[in-house]
Amino acid sequence: MDRSGHVRVNKMASRQTWILVGVLVLGALALVAVAVVPLSPEDVPQASGQPGRRSSSRQATRVNWSQVPIDRQRIYGYLKQICALGPRPSGSPGMQQQIALLQKHFQQLGAQVEQQSFTVRHPLHGAPVQMTNLLVRWHPRKSQRVLLCAHYDTRPFPDRDPVDPRGVFLGANDGASGVAVLMELAHHLGKLELRYGVDFVFFDGEEFVFRETDPYFLGSEHFARSYARSRRNYRYRWGVLLDMVGDAELTLYQEANSVRTAATRRLTRSIWNTARRLGVREFVPRVGYEVRDDHLPLNQIARIPTCDVIDFHYPFWHTRQDVPEKCSPESLAKVAWVMLEWLKRLR
Repeated sequence: MDRSGHVRVNKMASRQTWILVGVLVLGALALVAVAVVPLSPEDVPQASGQPGRRSSSRQATRVNWSQVPIDRQRIYGYLKQICALGPRPSGSPGMQQQIALLQKHFQQLGAQVEQQSFTVRHPLHGAPVQMTNLLVRWHPRKSQRVLLCAHYDTRPFPDRDPVDPRGVFLGANDGASGVAVLMELAHHLGKLELRYGVDFVFFDGEEFVFRETDPYFLGSEHFARSYARSRRNYRYRWGVLLDMVGDAELTLYQEANSVRTAATRRLTRSIWNTARRLGVREFVPRVGYEVRDDHLPLNQIARIPTCDVIDFHYPFWHTRQDVPEKCSPESLAKVAWVMLEWLKRLR
């Protein structure tokens, strides 16, 4: 995620809105005082150029987990397993271990797995760096398909950490959470006969960034350009990006770029409507922020209508504190549940 302009506040929704009501008395006898009505924090999410803890008092959804097909301890175990590999920046030993772990996981559950490799120059010294997008296919014979994706690289350093910005960055929420959700969904997709085929794509190089001027979204841009220029017998009908979905205090507002066109607006509303039907109140049906993320190349280059499911109110973003303890099994499981039910009802 691009930290420069990563979130922009809609100018139509500032921190306080002053409603001025002037009542002009006939004959200009008096001017009645105006009323000042500030919006509550529940009405306007915090956004000031970087993530921060929400001021909302929204209560977490209470779920009867015995009736939910998602295993919340298993999905949280996947997040911890990924973080146990240590930092996973592009080209690192941790990334190579993660690729091997994921490939084995999805193949054992019956998916086809492909590696889409490409090389970039290191932004600091120019040496070649191997990048790998991991593609996981379910029901590959279906020509109409849905794309679920997440980035699985971690930022090289916790550059926002107030104490040690060159320390160890595990990326539990920013990196591992979306991966864990897709690992859990793999237990279900092989058993379902859906209208659409489903592909998972794990993007490398989302934030192989050492300086403000370094490029983002290397993996998703490569994937989008390959899709756009390839001669293929399939088409992605929809795309969904899962990023930072594990926060223990989860609140998922809609993202501005995800409702900008008629197609992405329809897609986003269908997911949030699924959450409403399930009673998962963490999906808040209004725009909360504008995010530059991997969904932009998919929309702009590949022309795949794609939305970003992201909780950007996360105070541990790009710090050493982005660890499994700041995430929760329930948050991960609720997102996986919504995505599973959304896929089942796609028509």
